[in-house]
Amino acid sequence: MREALGLTLARLGEEIENLVVVTADVGESTRARYFGERFPSRYFNVGISEQDLIGVAAGLAIGGLIPVVTAYAMFMMRGFEQIRNSIGRMNLNVKLVATHAGLSDFADGPSHQALEDIALMRSLSNFVVVAPADAWDVERIIPRIVEYRGPVYVRIGRDYSPPITMDLDYQFRIGEVYPILDGSDIAIMGHGPVLYHAVNAAQNLRSMGISAAVYNVPTIKPLNEYEVTKIAQGFGSILVVEEHSPRGGLGSAIAEIVSGLSRVRVLGVDSYGHWGRGEDELIRFYGLDEEAITNEALKLLRNYV
Repeated sequence: MREALGLTLARLGEEIENLVVVTADVGESTRARYFGERFPSRYFNVGISEQDLIGVAAGLAIGGLIPVVTAYAMFMMRGFEQIRNSIGRMNLNVKLVATHAGLSDFADGPSHQALEDIALMRSLSNFVVVAPADAWDVERIIPRIVEYRGPVYVRIGRDYSPPITMDLDYQFRIGEVYPILDGSDIAIMGHGPVLYHAVNAAQNLRSMGISAAVYNVPTIKPLNEYEVTKIAQGFGSILVVEEHSPRGGLGSAIAEIVSGLSRVRVLGVDSYGHWGRGEDELIRFYGLDEEAITNEALKLLRNYV
């Protein structure tokens, strides 16, 4: 996913002359250096100082530029006060692209695994919050958020990017919900790489005679209330899967809308994270793999919530 980010930013630099990239000494890790190598005068490294990172980006935006800010999701949250006061409160045109989100920084463990960032960013009234499903989604989403006028938070992982949207033909639009599989008995909704496991779970359920739909919800805020309500009314049972705390993420956002219309179960990471040999290993460890999703869907359908 970070490779797709770096290549997309470098391509956009050719097309958008006032696009700049700002990073906090993680140009290699986030692949922002691809932009810096081609446009050194439009690339700024502020060092390991995330609060300054946000302040510099705010100043660049006031000057009429379009700053894309890259940092690890966990450490970008160090600048939350500046994000709130300097970007959100001033409604500045800054794009925060947080990498290594969720469990994707498996080797560095809990100190580097951002599992609360969506909850924080959802709380800011005028921010758009987006989480691509895979590398192909990153390529679709980054150009659209750069052209959007206003503050945006984009959450992406590190490398783990099983194909989820590769064969889907759609143009990303902020607020849209995208069906991956059709179904009639239960809706599985989510964002990020865990959707791959959701699709596999839906196939498992079909072998049991249960028709499960799977939806990619890349825009967590503003959530498409019309589409989510229609899904809730059509199914009556929604299972949300996400590499995030079960509190404050997409599951909470959906529950806020469909309370009284549908049963909602959220599968998330109720922890500060863990070490592992790969992101997929941690997804299994925290019960976000196809077996766990299958079992939770069955329990939800049987009213064992």
